[in-house]
Amino acid sequence: MKNVNQLIGCCGLDCEKCDARIATLTNDNALREKTAALWTKLNVVTITPEMINCIGCCIEGAKTPFCDKLCPVHNCVREKGLDTCADCGQMDGCPTLGQIAVNSPFVLENLK
Repeated sequence: MKNVNQLIGCCGLDCEKCDARIATLTNDNALREKTAALWTKLNVVTITPEMINCIGCCIEGAKTPFCDKLCPVHNCVREKGLDTCADCGQMDGCPTLGQIAVNSPFVLENLK
């Protein structure tokens, strides 16, 4: 199923509301710093403010290194040749998607 709303990431996160996208579009360095600190904590990987340049994971253009190369959900979807987790028969009960849904339960609704 082709992702009609390209601002809904392959995992169901809403890129339109993402601080990385907002910081990129508005060139807000304070928001980049805040986002980098939060993402470093949540993802247990160092993310610097300079890495916070992204317009959305399903749109051509700038992406954070995490979203583009390190995100386990994005990597899984690419490896399977899918557009989003909604296209995967293993979505229900998926431990990888479940890690995101714990902090952002709305992702499952966004994928419907």
